[in-house]
Amino acid sequence: MKKISRRTFVATTGAALAGGMTHAFHGIGAVIDRAKRSSPAEGLKRENIVITDIKVTPLSYQHDGEYLWRCAGLYVWKTDAALVQVFTNKGIVGIAEGSPYRGPDNLKVYTDKFITPLLKGENVFDVDFLTNNQGHNSLAEGAWAGVNNAIWDIIGKATGEPVYKLLSNHLNPSNKVKIYASGGVSHAWYDKGEEDLINEALRYKEAGYDTFKFRNGTSWKYSGMTMDKYIPILERLRKAVGPDFKLVIEKFPWEFETIINVLCPVLEDLKFYWYEEPVSLTDPAALEQHIAINEAMPSVMVSGGESWWNRYQVQPFVAAKAMNIIQTDANLTGITEGWHIGQTISEYGQYYCPHNWVGGLTTIANIHLVAGVPSGHMCELNQTYNPLKWDIFKEPYPIKNGVLTIPDKPGFGVELIDDIEKKFPWVPGPYYKRNPRFEGTDLPLWWS
Repeated sequence: MKKISRRTFVATTGAALAGGMTHAFHGIGAVIDRAKRSSPAEGLKRENIVITDIKVTPLSYQHDGEYLWRCAGLYVWKTDAALVQVFTNKGIVGIAEGSPYRGPDNLKVYTDKFITPLLKGENVFDVDFLTNNQGHNSLAEGAWAGVNNAIWDIIGKATGEPVYKLLSNHLNPSNKVKIYASGGVSHAWYDKGEEDLINEALRYKEAGYDTFKFRNGTSWKYSGMTMDKYIPILERLRKAVGPDFKLVIEKFPWEFETIINVLCPVLEDLKFYWYEEPVSLTDPAALEQHIAINEAMPSVMVSGGESWWNRYQVQPFVAAKAMNIIQTDANLTGITEGWHIGQTISEYGQYYCPHNWVGGLTTIANIHLVAGVPSGHMCELNQTYNPLKWDIFKEPYPIKNGVLTIPDKPGFGVELIDDIEKKFPWVPGPYYKRNPRFEGTDLPLWWS
């Protein structure tokens, strides 16, 4: 019997999911088959719910210690959120956010100037037409995505359904979403880096997670880290966590030949689960290089796409089997385009597993997308300390043994705490600063 590779398993199960149970629901004088919708809101019973105002509130948590997390040459000293609230004539308020990495204050200015004047008086059930993929630069993408996500919260509340159920092609989609522990950012190769990385992985395993994604620590150049030194650390990490614990490695700017000839055989031998965005997507050869890397690892999946915002960027990579996992983020795509991306991924038998590195306002949208599209696999959850992740909600989503349960409540199913703006006042400025250890050197801030 031929051994089935992990990549073949993904394609087979993805196709099976895509062909699963569907059902019809009533629109305006018609019955629409969920599986045949051209957009996620198509066929929903229309109500007279119109937008009266949109408010973007920048929020911050400023850390009192040395840093929240560190990676490459930077220290992260605060975390931000961009709370979007969409108000309606029926008193229903939708909440979400666009990417805080676009600058919450910048998102507020853009939304106030361009989006709010356009959308006042518009019906929320036109969400797919009004707000889908309207961004034509990085700031616009984040601003429009936040509004799109918040409108979906309104639609869920108006219909009495969780958002994921409105998105799904299935009659009874599961509200259980697999979570993977995303961390591995603070281990310093100049100070017990190997020990810290392995101990972190073991903590997540003890907490019930079965998947851990890690980055590549502090500056390699400063610390004298090399691939020859790094590979034995990966081998000891695998031995420490055992053969069944899933390990995921994230991008690092190694040379393509080093990736293909040195790293890929090691990841295959150590049975890594996936390798994330091994080469830059802005490289003209990115598609061909991703294909080559994927072919070099028959059982290790390849992922990427966290900076993409539409299905047309995704399609060539899943069609060519250059990527098995697509990681677009709802705080750039919005729910609507995220749904289209999910259908595209499913068409080619691959998986959707969104980038989800910031706070709870992004997580609520990404979680519903994973549960609501046929290609949904699992969702990233940032393990660094961030009160903007769950402390902003009266009742956060419960997580046990690496599984998040979406509550059976309308919309996203969460309420904000009182006085959120006072508890997490906006702190201007970038969220990062230079690692003080590198002062006086010419090392770059991001990767080295």
